[in-house]
Amino acid sequence: MYGALDVSTSGMIAQRTRLEAITVNIVNQNTFLDENGRNNPFKRRVAMFAPGDPAAKSAAGRASGVHVHSIEQEEGFQVRFEPNNPYADDKGYVKYPNINSTFEQLNALQAQRSYEANVTVAEATKQMMSTALRLIA
Repeated sequence: MYGALDVSTSGMIAQRTRLEAITVNIVNQNTFLDENGRNNPFKRRVAMFAPGDPAAKSAAGRASGVHVHSIEQEEGFQVRFEPNNPYADDKGYVKYPNINSTFEQLNALQAQRSYEANVTVAEATKQMMSTALRLIA
C-alpha cells in the first residue's frame, strides 16, 4: 500500500520538475544574448524521465516510480531577418531560441494534468488505507 503512495509521489515530483523546465523555456523564449552580450540564444530545456525512483522508501516505490534522469538542452535555434538589429550577422540574421510558446503551453497543461492525476491517486490510496484500518480496528 505504501508503495502506491511512493509511486504517485514520485510522479508528482517528476511533473513539478518538468513544469519548472517548461516555465524556464517560456520565460526565455526571446533571450538571444548570452551573459557576455553575444548573439548566443537560450537553449530549450527538456526534462528526461526514467523508470524507478531511487529516493522512494519502499522497494515497490523504487521499482515502480519515476524520476527525472536529467534536464537536457536542445541545440537548435531559429533565425530572423533583422538587418537593423545591432546583433545581426553580416547577412542581417539574428539567432533566437527554438521555443514555440504554444507548444510549451500545451506541455505545461499536460504536466499539470499528470500532476493532478497523481494527486488523485494519492488521495484514493490514502482513503483505501484509512478504510482498511477502520475495518481492522
